[in-house]
Amino acid sequence: METSTLTVYHCLAFAWYLFVNYSVIHLRTENRPSELFLYGGQWKYLTILNLVLQAVFYGVSFLADVLRLIKKLRCVKCVISSRDLLFSVLAFPVSTFVCVSFWALYTYNRELVYPKSLDGVIPQWLNHAMHTTVLPFAFLEIFATPHRYPTKKKGLILVGFAYFLYMSWVLWIYSVTGEWVYPLFAWFSPVGLAAFSAASFAAMVCCYSFGAFLNRMIWGQFFILF
Repeated sequence: METSTLTVYHCLAFAWYLFVNYSVIHLRTENRPSELFLYGGQWKYLTILNLVLQAVFYGVSFLADVLRLIKKLRCVKCVISSRDLLFSVLAFPVSTFVCVSFWALYTYNRELVYPKSLDGVIPQWLNHAMHTTVLPFAFLEIFATPHRYPTKKKGLILVGFAYFLYMSWVLWIYSVTGEWVYPLFAWFSPVGLAAFSAASFAAMVCCYSFGAFLNRMIWGQFFILF
């Protein structure tokens, strides 16, 4: 895309995620399931954290486009580096993981991730905004603009660190409340939970590697390593 077109796209995507985040924060509270008020509130859910992440990413992307248009070269290099790192390590893999894992578990048994009690709280369009449209946005971003990916070792370390932080947050909430963020976790023994966590991390690594592969196929090797 041309820079001007890309600027408009990133501005619209940024505005969309701001709107979705606003809609989530201002959900009506009557008849809301009590488990939503447990320690950590909405911020214990990866879906919600991903929405904030996407808003930050598209905000940074929009800023990078504006700086390119006004030819602020000194500033734009740092912003573009931050944009690319956010996208490669977090924005693309987390969006892909959230969409695929949510709908896979929802199809198997929705009570494990999205109980029917939420239907009266979260509108259907908002459910899809949180769990479905995040994936097309991520793919469109790859096709719209090239991103420099870190080396494989650095990328995997950063993905692992992000995953470790989130799982630490989940375990901390369980230690405080005695309740799991996701009912699915209650099914597992300690060994089973460790195995499930390892499988989830492997899925995150696959999402990251898939993003790097697509970026390389579309834009070439030049945009892979830094």
